[in-house]
Amino acid sequence: MTQQHITYNNPAFIHPSALLYGKVIINEGASVWPNVVIRSEAHEVEIGEKSNIQDFVMIHVGYKSGTKIGRFSTIAHHCTLHGCKIGDYCLIGINSTIMDDCVIGNNCVVLGHTFLKEGTVIPDNSVVAGVPGKVIKIVNNYKSNEFNALLYYMNAIEYSKGNYRAWSDLEAIEIFINKELHSCSQ
Repeated sequence: MTQQHITYNNPAFIHPSALLYGKVIINEGASVWPNVVIRSEAHEVEIGEKSNIQDFVMIHVGYKSGTKIGRFSTIAHHCTLHGCKIGDYCLIGINSTIMDDCVIGNNCVVLGHTFLKEGTVIPDNSVVAGVPGKVIKIVNNYKSNEFNALLYYMNAIEYSKGNYRAWSDLEAIEIFINKELHSCSQ
């Protein structure tokens, strides 16, 4: 007999094709998109507030640790996260792999197709690229990563209503983002 321990703390959107197993926590405003697989046979997986897990992402736990994604972070299409920790306001680029016991600081960008080997530690405000991934520059990516997360938050709200074309209305995007940025700063 299997036991599911999935906790939904008011996420914005969970696509019906997403497969979630074990102890998974999805926090307020977060979104999980088509064909995502999250497995946590041991430890736990936690998705932070207003973070988005995009199409075909695979998240698993490591032997020694769970996987934690901070607030306002983007895990782009086809990424693999395995027993690692992603900070707040991060963007993990398309088709990147982050292995066991990696720790990515806040406000980071991991460029597409990057591979971070086991135990890699990335400091705050880093831009990372390569195989194996290395810091290529230091830039505070807080604002651009926040904007990206809020854009996906808006899309998730609209998807939950059956509106799949919200991004075609640039004025609505601007109004929504400005309202969210104003409410976050208070």
